[in-house]
Amino acid sequence: MEHEIRFRRLTEGDLDLMHRWLNTPHVMRWYSPGGRTREQVEKEYLPYIRREKPTEPYLILYRNTPVGYIQTYRVNDWPDYARHIGVDDDTAGVDIFIGEPELIGRGLGPAAIRAFMRQVVFGSFGARACVIGPEVANKAAIRAYEKAGFRFWKRAVVPGEPAPEYLMRMTPDDLHEDGTQAGR
Repeated sequence: MEHEIRFRRLTEGDLDLMHRWLNTPHVMRWYSPGGRTREQVEKEYLPYIRREKPTEPYLILYRNTPVGYIQTYRVNDWPDYARHIGVDDDTAGVDIFIGEPELIGRGLGPAAIRAFMRQVVFGSFGARACVIGPEVANKAAIRAYEKAGFRFWKRAVVPGEPAPEYLMRMTPDDLHEDGTQAGR
């Protein structure tokens, strides 16, 4: 599956699709509680698209069809967040969602994460570690991230977030084709 996944930078032309995805129940539950108006989507994502804010936004393409969203950033470029989680300078953060409901639970998330880590985060972006912070109650996401190679690191309370983050960490050594960790 991973070989059928590619990434393309988000463009202004993708904002209607992002608006639709951010208002689907499975995405709203964890990624956009209450949903988003079209104007809110523009306000959040246009600065990333225009490179006015230090986050790199991408569409996940599966068999050349957009199926989800993934972004990366250097954690220390967001000082308020970095202060609460404490990471090294060369640590990236990642956020992801699969937008198409019929593709949830089919292994696409872990495969997309592994591909993104290889190609972008540990590839062109050059990070030496990566963190992801699902809510403690988001068990499905935690399982998907574990399948991709992330391991529990610590819990962190981040002001403005609805619940504590279950921070998970990955390094290039943790990344294997099947998502298992070295030495297991």
